Parts: sequence; structure tokens; C-alpha cells
Amino acid sequence: MSACVLHTRRSAAIDVRARQHPGLPQVACFDTAFHRSMPALEQRYALPAEWYERGVRRYGFHGLPYEYIASRLPEHLGANADGRVIVAHLGHGASLCALRERRSVATTMGFTSLDGIPMATRPGHLDSGVITWWLREAGLNTAEIDVLLNHRCGLAGLSGISGDMRQLQARDAPEAALAIDYFVHHTVRAIASLAGALGGLDALVFTAGIGENAPQVHARICERLAWLGIELDDAANDAQAVQLSRPDSRVSVWRIPTDEEQMIARHTARLVEKRTQ
Repeated sequence: MSACVLHTRRSAAIDVRARQHPGLPQVACFDTAFHRSMPALEQRYALPAEWYERGVRRYGFHGLPYEYIASRLPEHLGANADGRVIVAHLGHGASLCALRERRSVATTMGFTSLDGIPMATRPGHLDSGVITWWLREAGLNTAEIDVLLNHRCGLAGLSGISGDMRQLQARDAPEAALAIDYFVHHTVRAIASLAGALGGLDALVFTAGIGENAPQVHARICERLAWLGIELDDAANDAQAVQLSRPDSRVSVWRIPTDEEQMIARHTARLVEKRTQ
């Protein structure tokens, strides 16, 4: 579904609620706001300035879950909470965020939530020339491309089975293995890229559906990132503990459940309190 359609529907819902309850405050918590701290080099695309001025830029998403994780880092990482941290929000929608001083400095999603690593039904990074080829050579229209990109790609498209990691792990089929391998490979590539943007790495945090519940995926990702100084504790990982790395691991690894609803509630309470003062 296109962003403009979603925006129209949400605006209509706000208007209806305002008519029904004119005195009831309404609070919108934008999933992109957390990434406004990213430097200009991360927000810009290599396009003429006029497009940046018209709003074509890297916004990033999953901001509310990342903000919640950032708020939890001190209790787990202690003095390293403000260090170089990558949060892997791996779920139906998946992205990664590089944090320094618990602020976003880079993320994998961009202008829309289609960019970055592969997801359940979305492709992640895709050469934009593929879209123009679909338009020119395959005869697809924009509506068909929109459905294809949002609902028929990613793990579901690669496997032809499902976009659900649990179902893929339960299937002994080469197509399922391909989808899992692809997901791990491109997540590792993204983590390495973000570590480069941070100038190193102090901690890696897994969160969201896959990030919180798929120890086999943790193990495969961390094995590929051993060169960064990650040493996974296999027993802790199998037990789905909070700290997944060995005590002597140069880069610590964590499994921290996220709670974007609580983050929304915090913002709402703060804004409503200001309004009533």
C-alpha cells in the first residue's frame, strides 16, 4: 500500500475522531522522528538538491522501537550504553540502526520501508533500474509494482513458501534454505556497513520477532561477524538469555525485547501533561 494512501486514511481517521470527540487530544508518534539525529550525509541521496528540498531523503523507520531499546541500554550495557551500538530489528519488517550516545546516526531503511535488508515480503535494497525495467519491458503499472514490492518479495518471494522465518526453519527444502541464507548474508553485510559508519562496534542488540526468538539466526549472524570481535555464548543463546555473548567477548551481544507501545504511551503522557499545565 502506498504511503499517500496510508496518509489519507490516517488523516480521515483523525478527522472522524475529532468530530466525535472534539475535546479529546490526539497524539501522532512518527516512526521516523528518532532518525532526525542522523548527519546530513546519511539523510541525503545523490540526487539534485531540488529533490531533497521536496522531501526525497532517507527518513528511516522503526524509530519508536529503536528509541525504546536506546532507553534500556544503560541497565544492560552500563558505561558502554553511549558507545557504538547496532540494533538489529529483525521481524516481518526488518531494519538495523547504528547508535552513538543512544542517538541514531545511520539506518538501513530510507525514503520508504522497502529499503535495506530483506524482509518477510519486501525485497530490501533493490537496484532502481529494476523498477524502470518492469515499467518499460515487463509492462507492469505502478499499482502492480507496489503490490509486488510490498507483498510478493523478500523471504516469501525467494522461497515461494512463506515469509515467516519459523515456517522456513521448519521446512527441509532448498528454497527455504536459500531464503534463510539470503537473510543472514544481507543482515551481516548491513551490520558490517553500519560498523564502518560508527568506526567500530561495542555492542550488537537483537530485537523484534526474529531478533528475539530465533537463536539459530543469531548464531549464524554472529559466526559471520567473529572478525569484529563477537564471541557468542552458545548456551546463553540456546536459552534465549538477555546477554548472548561470552563475558570476554570484545563486542557484547544482547537480546532485548522492544516495546513501541510503551514508547508511544510515554510520548503521549508527556504531551498531554504539557497540554494540561
